[in-house]
Amino acid sequence: MRITMTCAALALALGSAPAFAQSGEITIWSWNVAASSLKATIAGFNKQFPDVKVTVQDLGNQPTYDKSIAGCAAGGVGLPDIVTIENGEAENYWSQFPDCFVDLHTLGYTAEDQAKFPDFKRTELEVGDKAYSMPWDSGPVAAFYRRDFYEKAGVDPASIKTWDDFIAAGKKIQAANPGVTMTNADFNGDSEFFRMISNEQGCAYFAADGQSITVNQPKCVDAMTKVKEMKDAGIISSADWGTKITNNTAGTVATQIYGGWYEGTIRTESAGENGKWGVYLMPSLTADGPRAANLGGSSLAITSASKNKEAAYAYLKYTLGTNEGQITMLKEFGLVPSLVSALNDPYVSQGLPYWGGQAVWKDILGTLPKVVPSRGTPFQSDAEIIVRAVQTKYLGGGYPDAKAALDDAASQIAAATGLPVKS
Repeated sequence: MRITMTCAALALALGSAPAFAQSGEITIWSWNVAASSLKATIAGFNKQFPDVKVTVQDLGNQPTYDKSIAGCAAGGVGLPDIVTIENGEAENYWSQFPDCFVDLHTLGYTAEDQAKFPDFKRTELEVGDKAYSMPWDSGPVAAFYRRDFYEKAGVDPASIKTWDDFIAAGKKIQAANPGVTMTNADFNGDSEFFRMISNEQGCAYFAADGQSITVNQPKCVDAMTKVKEMKDAGIISSADWGTKITNNTAGTVATQIYGGWYEGTIRTESAGENGKWGVYLMPSLTADGPRAANLGGSSLAITSASKNKEAAYAYLKYTLGTNEGQITMLKEFGLVPSLVSALNDPYVSQGLPYWGGQAVWKDILGTLPKVVPSRGTPFQSDAEIIVRAVQTKYLGGGYPDAKAALDDAASQIAAATGLPVKS
């Protein structure tokens, strides 16, 4: 039974004291390790709100998106109280269904609360004076590497400052470790390296205001050029998500460059490799260039159809807005906090046994304030499909250079979206 809060209970819930009057049931849609992380916070939440029953449903990534979009299209029919929304897809929801989710300001989400999260995480979650979703995990990019493979080749990860250094190191590592590839990329189904390097260099598919296409700007061209140089150097083998995990465990890859959330994937999926892995900052295009980017990350939004919005908001405030909630998910499943204050939690500075005693979170989370915001816009999915196809053609020699490839991508995105290409 869902119970509507009284005004007094609501005031208590949004205050600093535990809201024991809060009660009822809330249901959350999420997927995979994200769902597991949410489940891990329920015990802590229930210490403050013992009368709220929280149910997390693990639907899978694509089904969560498909079912929530369908529910919004049906006026909220069948939707849960809370939906997990990826940042890159967020503006698809707000542009199509502006009334499907609650403006969190109406539940007590203040400007001070918003300021607790970095700008790059809020860019796609807020429209005008409305805040449709609260930032959850982020994806500060890092290089996860096999210490033993690097040591055998005499490569010090601290010496890798540029992508050219990475290429040179990859050749040495592969020569010293037969059967090992320097890194993997899902060239058939993703553009992750291009997006990571572009974001590092301050370039994106769209301008910061979302009103023009910038995928063919010089820094994006530099990024795509470097991806091809790495592939042509033979240091990248193509692998999808599952194959990458298999390669990690089999010891056939020396480095995975991904968002910080990949820490939990390596630690849990390749538990037998305890002590063999380490972390260093992603390389840059120049020795003194930026070494911070974001890949992935999600948020939690409360549906307008929810019968218990106040309890749902109390859960968001605990899970995403407190160090306790965020660090619980970091410890258990490697979900990277977006909450800036969590960077100062003692756990972040601890050396972790799996990572050879390295305080990996201090290094990874230290890059968060340096990440350049990047707009997904409502057209992110359309643009991504186009860029993937252009990347495949370019890597196969189908364009004379990266500029020609990305000019073509920009032209196709313009035709699909109606937005102008920035000159």
